Amino acid sequence: MGRHRKQQPATGRRNSVIALTGLFPAGLVTGTPVSAGGSAVPVSVTAGAQDENPGAQGHPDTQGHPDTYSAERQTTASAAAGEPISHAMAKPVPTAAPIVKTVALPDGRQPAALPAGPHGIPGIAAAAYQNAERVLAVENPICAVPWSLLAGIGRVESTHAFGGKADTEGNPLSPVYGPVLDGSLTGNHIVYDSDEGALDGSAGYDRAIGPMQFLPETWKHYAADGNGDGVADPQNFFDAALTAGKYLCDGGSNMLDPAQKAKAILRYNHSMAYVTNVMAWENSYSTGMPPRPGDLPRI
Repeated sequence: MGRHRKQQPATGRRNSVIALTGLFPAGLVTGTPVSAGGSAVPVSVTAGAQDENPGAQGHPDTQGHPDTYSAERQTTASAAAGEPISHAMAKPVPTAAPIVKTVALPDGRQPAALPAGPHGIPGIAAAAYQNAERVLAVENPICAVPWSLLAGIGRVESTHAFGGKADTEGNPLSPVYGPVLDGSLTGNHIVYDSDEGALDGSAGYDRAIGPMQFLPETWKHYAADGNGDGVADPQNFFDAALTAGKYLCDGGSNMLDPAQKAKAILRYNHSMAYVTNVMAWENSYSTGMPPRPGDLPRI
C-alpha cells in the first residue's frame, strides 16, 4: 500500500522541499475564498450524489459551536431543494503569517452537519477543498489547481478524515496520525524527529499528520491558514487543504498540464500507482462517475 518515501530535493523556486508522505498502510490507520480585495466570499457546497465507498482504502488505527449548528440546520432544506449552501465557517483569511501549531480541542465535539458533495464526498471535506481552490485562484492563478484534485489526495490519504469525521470548523473529531516512521513497517523509511513532537506528538521519529498527511517539517515549510483564525494547524481540514494546494503549486506548476500535474502529485508521494489512484478519484469527483477497480492499483 502507500509508502512514506524519501524523495530527492526538488529544483523549483524553493531551495529546500521536504517530501510529503503517502497512504496509510491498509488496516491502519463551503469555506471562505478570498476576493482580490481581501474580503471573504462564502463558498457553496452542492448537496446530493451517491455514497462513496469508504472501504476502498481502510482506516488508520490511530486517529485525531452550538451557534453554527443552528445555521447548518437552516441550510439543510435549501440543500435538499438543490440550492447551494454557504459554509458556516466562512470568514476572511488573514494576510499575516499564521502561527504554526496543533490546537488542543475538547472531546465530545459533533461532526459537521453539512450535506454530502459530489459522489458522496463529506460536506466538510468538499467545503475545505473548494475553499482552497478559490483562495489559490487569487494567490496563484497560474497553478489552476481544481478542488477535485485536492479531494483525490484527501480520499487516498485519509478517506477525507475517516469519512468526514470532523466538526463544523474542520477539525477531526480525533487527531489523524500515520504510523511512526521508525522503520518498523516494511517499505516505510526512517524519518527522525524534526519537531520534538510538537505537531505529531511523537518523540524520536516523525509521523504524518492531519487529513492530508504532512510530515512536520514539510508542514512548517508550507503551512497555510485556510479558515482565517490566524493558526496553521495540520489537523484542520481547511488549513490542510490549502497547504496541500500550495505544495502542489510550488515551483510554478500548472495543473492544467497533465505532465506537470502528474509531476506535482509524484512530489506528494513518489509512486505512479499513487498518482493513478489520485487522478482516478479526481476524475470521479469532477464527473460523478465512480472509479473502476482497474483505475485503483495497489499502492
